[in-house]
Amino acid sequence: MKPETITFLSGAVALAADRYGDPADPPVVFLHGGGQTRHSWGRAAAAVADVGWCGFTIDLRGHGESTWDPTGAYGLDDYAGDLVAVFDQLGREPVVIGASLGGLAAIRAMGGLRPGSGRGLVLVDIVPAMERAGTDRIGDFLRAHVQTGFASLEEAAAVVAAYAPRADRSIDPDGLRKNLRKRNGRWYWHWDPAFLMSDPDRDPADIFDPEMLTDCVRRIAVPKLLVRGRMSDVVSEAGARRFLAEVPDVGYVDVADAAHMVAGDRNDAFRTAVIDFLAGVG
Repeated sequence: MKPETITFLSGAVALAADRYGDPADPPVVFLHGGGQTRHSWGRAAAAVADVGWCGFTIDLRGHGESTWDPTGAYGLDDYAGDLVAVFDQLGREPVVIGASLGGLAAIRAMGGLRPGSGRGLVLVDIVPAMERAGTDRIGDFLRAHVQTGFASLEEAAAVVAAYAPRADRSIDPDGLRKNLRKRNGRWYWHWDPAFLMSDPDRDPADIFDPEMLTDCVRRIAVPKLLVRGRMSDVVSEAGARRFLAEVPDVGYVDVADAAHMVAGDRNDAFRTAVIDFLAGVG
């Protein structure tokens, strides 16, 4: 399925998006994690379109084809405010599927900035209280080549493969073209380096307040689902269970042979979990 590229506006920021399916169908909004782009959702968005939903995959501010914020505004409320702007422009309440940073933005938008918004929420390997070891590893990976870039797509693919915990997952160098841009003979990640926190030793809990976010989830009265990668070092099994005990109306799917990038590691199982959830939303 070939999507149609559209744009949502949020203040001075233009958010690039792909629309899959009939715009008359109920909307599903996909928000990627930090350092990714909307293209990580392509197969999932096409799958929801096949079952009667309209999928919108959106580049977060400062990522992919979306514009970089001129003031360097990349706080959680900035991302959440963008989602609220998308809600307004859709004109209908969507189901939101958010991975990592995208999931935190959805929690903040639906439970804080715009309570009562949305038709459903799927959190993809993200809970308010993350594991420090996992978030540190992500931060180290993102910072490692932000200034130097890569000599080739093959070098970038080798770095991504070394980061990924699944030894059987191959990385297609050509598939990274949507995540990288070539400048002066080298390839650089296609996002604004300013979105990274300036202090690498700062605990993510200082930025993403777990208690506040948990309260936000409790205020989200629509159907909710947590999809965890069983190999994840960002959401541990114990962390997931604590979250489910704190917010008992959240459904849970634990995907085997998947780590933090659930949709990339086991897209088949991820699509099944999402489609089953949507069937329950109605």
